[in-house]
Amino acid sequence: MAQIVLGPMLRRVDESTAAVWVETDSPCRVGVLDASAATFTVHGHHYALVEVSGLAPGSVTPYTVTLDGRTAWPEADSEFPPPVIRTVNPDGDHRLVLGSCRVSADEQYGDARFGVDMLAAFAHQLAADGDGTRPDALLMLGDQVYADIPPEEVRQFIRDRRDVSVPPGEEIADFEEYAELYRQSWAQPAVRWLLSTVPMLAIFDDHDLRDDWNTSMAWRDTMLKQPWWKRRVIAGLGSYWIYQHLGNMSPKDRAEDPLFAALRESDGDGAAALDEFAWRAWEDSTSVRWSFQQEFGGTRLIMLDSRCARDLTPRKRRIVDEPEWDWFREQATAECDQLLIASSVPVLLPTGLHYVESWNEAVCDGVWGKTFAKLAEKIRQTIDLEHWGAFRESFQRMSFLIMERVRGNWGKAPAAVVFLSGDVHYSYLAKARIRSARGMVHQVTCSAIRHPLPRLLRWANVVGSVRVAGIFGYLLARLARVHRTPFSWRMNRGPWFDNALATVDLSGRKTRARWHTASVAEPKRLRELGSAELS
Repeated sequence: MAQIVLGPMLRRVDESTAAVWVETDSPCRVGVLDASAATFTVHGHHYALVEVSGLAPGSVTPYTVTLDGRTAWPEADSEFPPPVIRTVNPDGDHRLVLGSCRVSADEQYGDARFGVDMLAAFAHQLAADGDGTRPDALLMLGDQVYADIPPEEVRQFIRDRRDVSVPPGEEIADFEEYAELYRQSWAQPAVRWLLSTVPMLAIFDDHDLRDDWNTSMAWRDTMLKQPWWKRRVIAGLGSYWIYQHLGNMSPKDRAEDPLFAALRESDGDGAAALDEFAWRAWEDSTSVRWSFQQEFGGTRLIMLDSRCARDLTPRKRRIVDEPEWDWFREQATAECDQLLIASSVPVLLPTGLHYVESWNEAVCDGVWGKTFAKLAEKIRQTIDLEHWGAFRESFQRMSFLIMERVRGNWGKAPAAVVFLSGDVHYSYLAKARIRSARGMVHQVTCSAIRHPLPRLLRWANVVGSVRVAGIFGYLLARLARVHRTPFSWRMNRGPWFDNALATVDLSGRKTRARWHTASVAEPKRLRELGSAELS
């Protein structure tokens, strides 16, 4: 008799359809409401994605999950309410919750090292408040799992199956270990319930694969020399497709996806097809598009891959390659009330750090000669100088596109263009200053869900956020012949170093952002860090 291993997870939900993802311990048929799907098998694991259709816009529908006709979820003794599917109301208000960087620790709610788990805290708050505060989506903006820093239970799992004195040691090595990492990360009762009742949309960042993933061509060349790396890449990108990307797709995209069709139609294990796809995605970033978009009434959300789609060619670096940029430009120039651009790494960093990253890229590219270029590459990898400021050509493109949008040069200007990001392990709001703009531009950053910065690095980031640091960074960049940015911006909320989740509320052409945290002492109660009107 089949059992659920992980899930159910409510994935993309629009006005009339919903996707429910499940992992089971044996082949079976998974049912949700009037829809069902047979499991498919990959590396000995069994998965199903059930597509529910015909739902009414703005409706709230309780659901159960059946395996071969037998009810398997929700559990009878759960402390949480039954899960529901809440469809998007195109004429109503909308709420998105976002965050990034979550380590899975042994203690369910919080501990001294990693602090409170904001997903668990949010789950309890949501269960207490009821459906009235339920968001339209939970945006996971990277580092959903830490393949290079797995929790102790996963490290024990690794030690029990192979010799950890051989690289990659206690890091994740293959698909089986990734599957265990995802299970340990998302099977805690509060988190499991949250993911069963709030639609999740996700994009990866470096730790989903490994720290500094695609920082530079030098980093990439170094990793390719490691005998264990190919296996890790195949497992990392393959498991990401299964556990995260599959649920991001629209019903149309899934229906047209050749890999999904191959896995469902396979009579046996589809590991070979998935592994081939994953290695091709690593070798050729143009072979797959991880980015996607979704509408929430008059708001357009674009989840942009700024990690795997990078072009790392020295002196021609792009944080998104040409095909990805062409797709993004088409999506970002469509008319909408608000434009939300989710990039795992911030577009608008504190200005001092932005200019230091631009200086570093210029020096890496040889503006100060070969000796300094080698030193700059070491600095780039050591202190993670890899955000949009470190890819100047892409930043310029993004800047001019956004300036044209908010000035109304491509149709009606959106009331707000908001960058949504994580990665940096602190939260803040930055506001751009653009002349003749008819809409506002902000950077909303929320990180970490559960992985706070050490105290020394907190002070370093506070110093980097002050005005004098911006002046220093600009002067340093000018020494490397880096020009001033097309517009200026400054941080006007934060930085906050608490574990946090951010909420973006959308009402017509009005947008508001709030940040919340919780404490280990009171891990089930949220308190507000700050808020701001964005339009």
